[in-house]
Amino acid sequence: MAGSDPAVRGTSAPATPSAPDAVKILIAGGFGVGKTTMVGAVSEIVPLRTEEPLTSAGLNVDDLDGIEEKRATTVALDFGRITLSPELVLYLFGTPGQQRFWFMWNDLAIGALGAVVLIDVRRPESSFAAIDFFERRAIPFVVGVNGFHGQHPYTPEEIRDALALPKRTPVLLCDARERGSCRDVLLTLIDELIASSSHN
Repeated sequence: MAGSDPAVRGTSAPATPSAPDAVKILIAGGFGVGKTTMVGAVSEIVPLRTEEPLTSAGLNVDDLDGIEEKRATTVALDFGRITLSPELVLYLFGTPGQQRFWFMWNDLAIGALGAVVLIDVRRPESSFAAIDFFERRAIPFVVGVNGFHGQHPYTPEEIRDALALPKRTPVLLCDARERGSCRDVLLTLIDELIASSSHN
């Protein structure tokens, strides 16, 4: 009936809520820097993990120097999700760290708007390849310095100089075990993506 039409009654129909924007983010870095830990700490869903135990077959392949306590490794990806606001959801893809799995990074990077490169200051060289990967592809990234055992012996500026990073690349001290710390790193990345898009 005409009387049931909201426009006839002088009222407007309720707005249909729009779906939040979904943004793909990579969590990358060297072997054993804390990528799986970060995805698990910040994800609001039970994360998908593709971890397998380290075996004696990999002793001559995987460099465990400094991470001798490591017992498992990601062989494909880690996946998690975090809702930053009603308008924004991040889908997190953790990359495998060992060199023999780097061929997967190109596929994982498809559609990614940005990345977090995790650094272990005990072995900073393990994440050089990740930094180079994103720089070559002009994918915006921030550097998260994972403080193992809660320790941060170097300042962000000292780490920036050691990694020869430009001043425009944010370097943040973080703890991959702490949800709030990981969320702060992701928020900084989103700020960078917004700033980058406004300059284009």
